Amino acid sequence: MINADAQELAKFSELAHRWWDPDSEFRPLHRINPLRLEWIDGLAALRGKAVLDVGCGGGILAESMAPLARTVTGIDLASRPLGVARLHALETGVANLNYREIAAEALAAEQPSAFDVVTSMEMLEHVPDPASVVRACATLVRPGGWVFFSTLNRNPKAFALAIVAAEYLLRLLPRGTHEFARFIRPSELARWCREAGLVVETSRGIEYNPFTQRYGLTADTSVNYLLACRRPG
Repeated sequence: MINADAQELAKFSELAHRWWDPDSEFRPLHRINPLRLEWIDGLAALRGKAVLDVGCGGGILAESMAPLARTVTGIDLASRPLGVARLHALETGVANLNYREIAAEALAAEQPSAFDVVTSMEMLEHVPDPASVVRACATLVRPGGWVFFSTLNRNPKAFALAIVAAEYLLRLLPRGTHEFARFIRPSELARWCREAGLVVETSRGIEYNPFTQRYGLTADTSVNYLLACRRPG
């Protein structure tokens, strides 16, 4: 069985044509992407690396990594966002970027240890079995390589800020974007990483200031957070 939720795929496919509009429902992704990119590159040094973005959607992170990396591959199971990603890469002339409609688990069976850096951002909370994605990412990265995840913590504060505030009060995201029961505590994600053979190196939180409308990295992982791991070797 494919580790995907048909309703989740349909939800993002319906909005695919707005993926690269910086003032659309995907505005938060556009605004946090420079933070994510700088943090990932600061740890993994992307230049000259083979990079994989799991759950790439319309390609915001994947395309931003391409100028730094040797090659970037983006994978997703939603065909319409992938079509948008391919078209945008064609329009911007990015030559070292490839997109595939394939599950992380299938690619792991096909190309184990094929990538220097693997990222999976804002994706784990949208799949039925996030631990399976973590295992696939651990298989896909080479020994010594980096794996990066980002997701949402599961606690009352995250519910209040990521759902009530972001989706209903501030309308930063469409209503129904997230399901609280699928949020993942850092301890849970760290355990899945260790069970998959990864070593957790560091973590950061992402905070939003509604007054300045700016995002920033923080030590507070109580809502949105990033986790960096390495495969021993």
